[in-house]
Amino acid sequence: MSEIVKTEDVMGGQPRIDGHRISVLQIAEWIHEEGMSPDTIATEFDLDLADVYRALTYYYDNIEEMNEWRRRRNERIQESRERQPSPESFSKTA
Repeated sequence: MSEIVKTEDVMGGQPRIDGHRISVLQIAEWIHEEGMSPDTIATEFDLDLADVYRALTYYYDNIEEMNEWRRRRNERIQESRERQPSPESFSKTA
């Protein structure tokens, strides 16, 4: 059974399952947004089922922190999209 840890140089310090690069937020989103079951997550990612439930417990015990991680991620995605060249910036060659 693993603990939930935060390591600044791993995944930017996001809470994750110790020994894995699987964040608490990822597990919650796989369940709530992708419809994956805890059993499926445990099997596909070689986790103890208890670790999946521990991550969910952490998620619900720290919902404001999780919302902040989600906000940061969405902000990084938006910034990345804004840095991408627009299709109009490419000239057509014949």
